[in-house]
Parts: sequence; structure tokens; C-alpha cells
Amino acid sequence: MPARPPHRARIIATLVLAFAVLSACTSGGGDEPQALTPGEPMRLDVLVYNIEYGGDGSTDAVIREVDADIVGVLESYNRLPEIAENTGYPYYNVSLQILSKYPIHDPSGGAGLYALIEVRPGEVVAFFNHHLDYVRYGPRLLDKGTSVDDVIASENDVRTSALEASLGKMGPLIDQGYPTFLTGDFNEPSSLDYGQDTVGTRPGIDEPVPWPVSEVLLETGFRDTYREVHPDPLQDPGLTHRGVGDRIDYLYAAGPSETLDSQIVGKEGEPDVGIGFAEWTSDHFGVLSTFEVTPVSMPTMVSVDAALKTQGDTLVVSYSAPGDDNSVVIVPAGGDPDQAEVTEGATGSLGGLTFDTSDLQPGGHDVVLVDADGAELARVGFWLREVGAEVKVSTDVKTYEVGEPIEVSWTDGPANRWDWIGVYEASKSDPKVDPYLLWGYTGLHASGTLPPTVAGSMMIGPDSQGGPWPLPPGEYVVHYLLTDRYRSAASATFEVTSSGSR
Repeated sequence: MPARPPHRARIIATLVLAFAVLSACTSGGGDEPQALTPGEPMRLDVLVYNIEYGGDGSTDAVIREVDADIVGVLESYNRLPEIAENTGYPYYNVSLQILSKYPIHDPSGGAGLYALIEVRPGEVVAFFNHHLDYVRYGPRLLDKGTSVDDVIASENDVRTSALEASLGKMGPLIDQGYPTFLTGDFNEPSSLDYGQDTVGTRPGIDEPVPWPVSEVLLETGFRDTYREVHPDPLQDPGLTHRGVGDRIDYLYAAGPSETLDSQIVGKEGEPDVGIGFAEWTSDHFGVLSTFEVTPVSMPTMVSVDAALKTQGDTLVVSYSAPGDDNSVVIVPAGGDPDQAEVTEGATGSLGGLTFDTSDLQPGGHDVVLVDADGAELARVGFWLREVGAEVKVSTDVKTYEVGEPIEVSWTDGPANRWDWIGVYEASKSDPKVDPYLLWGYTGLHASGTLPPTVAGSMMIGPDSQGGPWPLPPGEYVVHYLLTDRYRSAASATFEVTSSGSR
């Protein structure tokens, strides 16, 4: 389970995605079925690794020594560029938390939910990397006597629901013939580990448990690669989190690939560890799976190297298109190709271009691939921040009556996974030392699956967990806090008054 901000509450909230940075205005590519040409089979090593709270030199050393082709990293937060440099990976994607030896494309049609990894020039595999919320951990609820039906309902509310957008992409990719991989820390066991043969081997488990995340992924066409190689959960439990005593870190595969091997990467001498290290600092073990994979031809698409830029940054655009006489234009978000702010000719059917963003206005833009006749082939969005932009957080009003819902909004956010909102008493409002009262991730339960956002809002109301609710009369501070830590980027004050005194 991830190390988190305070564990005693979460906010049941509504999220307004005012600017969905990585999913804005995308079309083409993965949404439209295209004829895919298979390449020659190749070996591919994939690692999933929760490095815990940003990791350190020891977790960097593990990644460097394992030397997988692609790594789905969990909890790297905004340290991923440093990790890439320390471990020698030439490509990384902060939003998706991926390291790769091969170019990473955040493609048109992908809505920021997955990458196409170009494992050979013009040939790709699809790659998802997700981190599901840790709250209401199912096995703990079962141990406390909660019924299986109620636990499954809770899992669907917290975790399965967070996969809804991704599942809408995964199925079509698999159906089209893409080799598709999913790495992640799901904070939920697998139904393959909780069958009839394991009843009675864990506290509170007196019947099989059809854990819904594993069920929906298996139904979608994925294979649990560790269980492919180690099918007996009694002989090879493969526990990846010793604290909770479960296997909650996974590497799933679908489409044209064969799993050749799968091993636990962890503390030397621990049960089930196939690749051991003397120094191990993470609270999770990793999983390394080896595949023979058949990549497929890159679809017609355009991608950007990062979906959040600051004015003056260089924007690197990659494209794949039929024919050679194409162009790439930058337009305001949602704009037509003839509204081009910048235009560059594309040389060849496969290549890349660079754009200077100095003269573009802050806000949303689309990169559009057009053919010789000016017809749109594909587009992908990116967001441009103003130099020196700072996060702003506010409440819809300054004063509330007891029990009145509180709407918290933010703008100019840094688009991190696991940024969060915390409410504090005004007299105890230093997040580094004082306890919060109520809190919630800016992406709610789906913070580890959806593209991060630069703006949004959440409602703190009667269904919120934490305490106390309703907030008693008094003065409060709400903080926008960065990447699962206690570093405030912005704050605002509000007051709660007794009924009728406002």
C-alpha cells in the first residue's frame, strides 16, 4: 500500500475537470480502428515497482541493476526525471510514471491514459501504468467481519470505478491486435489468490473472494503474468507487500505476447523473491516479467513529449502518417487546422519536429496532423503555463453555516498525480506539523489512473469521511498540497458560523 497523507479521512467529493491536461481535445489514433501490421517477435522485459514515497538511491540502484526495457514506476511523483538520469533511461513520462529504453508516445486518441512505446522504429506496444487508491482495504474489512458482498461493493466504489476510463481504451486496443501491458499497485488482492483452495489460509477468509479489479481485467482479455508462471497461490504466494500480507502489485499482458518468465524482485532471502537485493528500502516488492512480444505498426497519430509545458519550453512532436506530404500545426484547444498559430512541414511518414512555445499564449492548445489537402488526420492536446504561474486555491464563499457544503477550487496546478486538498483549523494550519481534519486527492479515487489536471474543484459535504463533519463554528485554512506530501503550494481561509449568524 502506498505511503499516504493522513490516513484517517478522505473526502467524498465531486471533481470538475476544468482543464484535463492530458485528455484535452484528442482524436484519431487509438480511438479509430486501423489496419495494424505485425512485426517480428522480440524479447521485452517489463518491471513494475512501487518505490515508496519518491524512492531514494537504493530504489534507483534496483531499477538500474534489473535493467528492464520498460518500468511502470509507482510513487515516483515528480522525482521521475532524476530517477531516469540516475538509472540511465533515455525516455520517461511523468504523468504516466513510465521509464523506457524506447521512445514513449502519449498518442492522439489515448486521452492521456496510456502510452505507445516504440520498441522498434515504427512499431509499438501499448502500455498502461495505474495506481489505485489505498482506502478501505478489502482484506482488512473482511478480517473485521464485513461480508464479502459489502467488501466487493466497497472495492467497486473505490477501485474498480477508477478504471472505467482506461477500460474504455484497453478493450479496443486488445481487439485491434496491440500487445497491451498494464502495470500497477492496485491495493487489492487477486481473485486468483482467493479461490476455494486458499479458504482458511488468511484471517477472516472463510469463502472464495472474487476481487473485482482482477475479475474485470481477466474478462477484458488480460493475463496475470506472475500467476501464468506461478499458478499455485499456496506454493508461490508472491506477496508484494509484506505489511498487508498480500499480492497487490501486478503486471498484466494481453494481445500478441507470450510470458516467458515472471519473478518477484525484493529483499534478498525473503520468500518468493527470485531477484534479491541486500539493501531494500521500499515497502513493496517489484515484479519482473519477460515476454516474447510481437509489436505492431504505429497507427496514424501525433504525440507530444509532455502535455504540460511552460512558455518558452521546447515542444517535441512525433508523428506517424500515411504519405509524405503532411504538416503539423498548433491551434487553440478545439480549433480547426486553418486557425494555425504555428505550422511546420512534416518530412516523411514517420518523424519528429520541435516547436518553440515562446510566442504561444498560456492555456490549452492542440497539435494537429494534417494531410496535403489540409484534412485533419489526428490531434493531441497540451497545456501551456505562464512563466512563474503559481497555484491558486479558493472556496466558493468565505463564510458557511454549520453543515453547509464547502466547494474548494484550484487553478494553475502543476498537474501531478496525488496532489491533494487538506482542511485544517486556522490555529493549527501548518501541514508539516499539524493534523488535517478532512482531505481528498485532486483526482479523487482515480488520481492514480486519470491524467492529472491543472484546475478543478471538489465538494466537502455531508458524505465526507473524517472529522469532524459538520465542521463546528470557527476559522479554517484549506491547503493545496503536492504529490502526497505535506508541502503546501497554496492556501485560502474560510469561516464556519452557527446557523443564522452569517
